[in-house]
Amino acid sequence: MNLKLRVKRKRRIPKRIKEKLMVPDRVNETWSIDFMSDALSNGRRFRVLNVIDDYNRESLINEAFYSIPGVRLVQKLKELIVYRPKPKNIRTDNGPEFLSKVFVDFCKVNDIELQYIQPGKPSQNAYIERLNRTFREDVLDAYLFGSIMEVNAIAYEWQINYKSNHPHTSLNGLSPWLYAKESLVN
Repeated sequence: MNLKLRVKRKRRIPKRIKEKLMVPDRVNETWSIDFMSDALSNGRRFRVLNVIDDYNRESLINEAFYSIPGVRLVQKLKELIVYRPKPKNIRTDNGPEFLSKVFVDFCKVNDIELQYIQPGKPSQNAYIERLNRTFREDVLDAYLFGSIMEVNAIAYEWQINYKSNHPHTSLNGLSPWLYAKESLVN
């Protein structure tokens, strides 16, 4: 029958150096980025882009899309940088969107250092993983969604509430906005 299957070669990820998870000294020093997946009530899959400022654990982006290629990721980061100073570092896992030429070039052009975690070690990106867990419990597991617009509306309401009312023990029991406000005073 002469059936030939194309052999897919696994793309090698460069060896990642284990870096200690440090608490940044100020706002916009380090952002962490990650994706989550879920499905609408009709079964259609979607992904949620989560971005957090590691200093005060402020959720910067929680937005759902059917797909999030590197171009869309860069577009959302550019929109965020319009009203907020760019970070010095971005910490991510080794997903294809974060390894894409578009994302890497965007970071080089904007003098943003990329910090990749070691494959299979999500604890090296613990701040965003904690946000993901809270977002999953409070939003994704709590509702049945009919559309992406519904997901984004509820995610936006949750994000505002999280920033203003969600206390963190690591922030002395303060919400992200209160912690950032108090750190500016001191």
